[in-house]
Amino acid sequence: MGLKVLIIDDSSLMRKMINRAIRQCAIDVAETFEAENGQEGLQALSANSPDLILCDWNMPVMDGITFVAEARKSTTTPIIMLTTEGTDSKKAEAMAAGASGYVTKPFTPDKLEEAIKRSTAA
Repeated sequence: MGLKVLIIDDSSLMRKMINRAIRQCAIDVAETFEAENGQEGLQALSANSPDLILCDWNMPVMDGITFVAEARKSTTTPIIMLTTEGTDSKKAEAMAAGASGYVTKPFTPDKLEEAIKRSTAA
């Protein structure tokens, strides 16, 4: 049975690219859900119970780091930050907030697959 994946990014083009990339990975994806910001992401999280969350950092309404902190109050679902924020301090901040993994944009399907496998291996 495939993974249910929640993709949170304010760019519809980026959500499409992420969707395409995860389908190119050697990962069984059953379905994907999308949200434009962290607030919509929290609603989609409770409505869909995803197995994996891919989340951008910089978004309006609620940013990714706030989403991660809020989501951690109710779920242990792996959350991979997928962002242009590539500094070590940002990575450390994301991991401290509860992120399970971190991939810097631009990314390749291979990089994404590696992070997904690392974050979902339990």
